[in-house]
Amino acid sequence: MNISKKSILQKGKGKTRKQAKLEYLYEKESLYFAQIAESVKDIAIKELKNLGAYDLKTVFRGIWFKAAKKDFYRITYFARLLSRILAPLVSFECHDKDDLYKAARKIRWEEFLTVKDTFSIVANVSESEITHSNFAGLRVKDAIADYFRDRTNKRPNVDAKDPYIIINIHIHKNLATLTIDASGGALHKRGYREESVSAPMQETVAAAIIHLSEWDGQLPLYDPMCGSGTLLCEALMKYCRIPAQIFRTGFGFERLPDFDANLWEKIKKDSRDNFRELKQGMISGSDVSEHSINAVKTNIMGLHFGSEIAIEQKDFQDIESIENSMIITNPPYGIRMGKDQNLNKFYHNLGLFFKNRCSKSTAFVYFGEPKYIKKVPLSPSWKRPLKIGGLDGKLVKYELY
Repeated sequence: MNISKKSILQKGKGKTRKQAKLEYLYEKESLYFAQIAESVKDIAIKELKNLGAYDLKTVFRGIWFKAAKKDFYRITYFARLLSRILAPLVSFECHDKDDLYKAARKIRWEEFLTVKDTFSIVANVSESEITHSNFAGLRVKDAIADYFRDRTNKRPNVDAKDPYIIINIHIHKNLATLTIDASGGALHKRGYREESVSAPMQETVAAAIIHLSEWDGQLPLYDPMCGSGTLLCEALMKYCRIPAQIFRTGFGFERLPDFDANLWEKIKKDSRDNFRELKQGMISGSDVSEHSINAVKTNIMGLHFGSEIAIEQKDFQDIESIENSMIITNPPYGIRMGKDQNLNKFYHNLGLFFKNRCSKSTAFVYFGEPKYIKKVPLSPSWKRPLKIGGLDGKLVKYELY
């Protein structure tokens, strides 16, 4: 994720920030980094551009982009496909532990946290003279601790589970970039999932499926195997223009020294004013499992307009018909059903259900185990790999005439 061989470590020791007019890389160039799975990078580019990003540059598992501060806040708040967003502080040549330690010591860490706050380090090293990520993380930790100890005789503590701020160090081919996690944790953790089922679909996977389906509310959406309701929740949030992170209580960008609280409050207010209501019957779902039905009802309860989603307990084979609709679903597979289930027969029956009872509809089916695609007695319109969220699955589209 490094972008330049030029060090941007700032000078001006002993002066106030205002006097020295010091800026970090994200301030100086309005530059940020989005972590993203490779298989959805193409649609993530569209999402970023729609939210105001410009000058995008793709690298392995990420996208560098520029954005005005208000758009940077909006991207972090609304983006449904990204894993994390990082705000770069400095980039520098790093050939050994001393290079890393000295560079990290030069950051004005009191602008980001106090000795009473906690922090964690995420490190990634590749093709460099420093060969171990854990070692790199420890050197940055030592630099931060010594920085505060020299000035206050105290140091902030490390908290890997719930830190006040997350600091990221990435070293590739001896070029290091030190960043702040502006999202404040993984963005797939939306906060609406209070109840779960076995092997639940990750939220970013569901968001990618909804995006690729191009569902826009013109047709009813139905999930006949809804599990804990992740696809239904992501469809609702996208259609109703609800920010993906509406339930997140804190963001990493709030720790940045140039954080604008008034601008952030305005963005949140504007987003609430722009909600679009969901009409009753527009999104529906069912599942054979009572546990799943209880879970999805709990999860949609906290969402705006969640009461408009119709949910019932029913085996898909007991559904009389789903016509003139868009079907989006993630059927059970080995990890969810257990090896004792006859999955070949299950997928064959699913194909017959689509063929015989879902006329004039379109089905988007995510196969967590792609080997079962051939067991469905239908010809796909297209297939797309979706390697994201720990799964190596495929999304398949069926036109049901």
